[in-house]
Amino acid sequence: MKKRILLIDDESRVRASLKAVLEPVYETIQAADAQEGLELFRKEAPHLVLLDVILPGTDGLALLQTLRAEDRTAPVIMLTGTKSVKTAVDAMKFGAADYLSKPFDVEELRIIVERALTGQELQREVTQLRAQVVRRYAFHNLIGKSQPMQDIYTKIEQVADSRTTVLITGESGTGKELVAKALHYNSARRERPFIALNCAALPETLIESELFGHEKGSFTDATARRVGQFELANTGTLFLDEIGDLSPMTQAKLLRVLQEREFTRVGGVQSIKVDVRIVAATNKNLEELVRKGQFREDLYYRINVIALYLPPLRERGEDVPLLAKHFLSKRIEEENRPPQDFSKEAVDLLSRYPWPGNVREMENIIEQAFIWSKGSDSITPEHLPTILKNGTSTTTLRDDTLAGRLSLEKAVMEFEREIILDALKRTHYVQTHAANLLGISRRMLKYRMDTLEIGRPASEAGAEPQEAIEE
Repeated sequence: MKKRILLIDDESRVRASLKAVLEPVYETIQAADAQEGLELFRKEAPHLVLLDVILPGTDGLALLQTLRAEDRTAPVIMLTGTKSVKTAVDAMKFGAADYLSKPFDVEELRIIVERALTGQELQREVTQLRAQVVRRYAFHNLIGKSQPMQDIYTKIEQVADSRTTVLITGESGTGKELVAKALHYNSARRERPFIALNCAALPETLIESELFGHEKGSFTDATARRVGQFELANTGTLFLDEIGDLSPMTQAKLLRVLQEREFTRVGGVQSIKVDVRIVAATNKNLEELVRKGQFREDLYYRINVIALYLPPLRERGEDVPLLAKHFLSKRIEEENRPPQDFSKEAVDLLSRYPWPGNVREMENIIEQAFIWSKGSDSITPEHLPTILKNGTSTTTLRDDTLAGRLSLEKAVMEFEREIILDALKRTHYVQTHAANLLGISRRMLKYRMDTLEIGRPASEAGAEPQEAIEE
């Protein structure tokens, strides 16, 4: 469908010229004065307006202000027979998208119109995406009907629209960043930046520069000025994840920013004032770190104005089926696949599992089940990984290894064992099919099975005869 352009000019020959230039590509409607133009604008809802500055009765600049007040999305391009710079400046100040002097150049007119309409489309897309983000992170879209989650919703609603610092605590994988985004997108700052920084992911040598930025030449690799996260988040929200991992020196500098609302770039001398709301998160016990002298007490009290605790998934078991269906629906929508659901047995299995990796682990497992169940009407236990049946998880293996309870070699072997067992069960212990599924040769699969002492269970003793003769 052609875009509709409203031409408002008291000279009929100008309107005819504009119509001749634009109509091969666009639909045009015409008005000879401000009143008629306003009526057509309200009735026809044009995509763009070409408006003469000098009109009988109400002038073009006054009409421009009325049009922009009624609809800020439709661009208005001003036309004038004068070359007055002041007129151009006033027009842009009142919201004109561009400015064109008469007599106009045909090619310039086409370019300006196309550019304005393209900008309108981009703005519409940005508005739609922003609305989607707001809906996505609305606090009621956090999944869970359990009482702990209901308490979280209530607190988010109460504190979202304040500038008060919030500390979110809870185990890894419970969704702390999701809550931080819900706080931001339900606040008056929703149109402003949301900047997230994982304090544990950066080495000590870079964290200060990342937070506050640096000036050119302030250290060896500082080849240009760099804006830090505080500046990027100005008038918005800065989410400091894993704040318990900050060094004492960085804690001191962060405290100053929170107190004074200003900072200095690394290597700089000028103080920069910012208006930033801080939302912090940690999976550590900050009170214990304070007692040990590893976290500043004054900083702790500064960030712990409002505390939100996210319970682990094992403490809100009634939310497990809801979360599982949410993650499955999300993948179905992304892949445009036919609807699926979980069998009762699969739901029971999901509900019994302790979820040491919390919501993040569940999303990963549902992702696996979604892939394995392609072509099935529902997800059954055979589509779920073995870890749900024996109570171990990749998260448990990782934690045990990092805690020194398990060697890296044994952890890798256990992880490999789980994957191979999963592939064999999915293919009913037909090794050729399992090897194809894993992307390795059957000979390599057989070697790994022998190394890991994986045999065929008695229930699969009648597997296909080809297994006995394949090389």
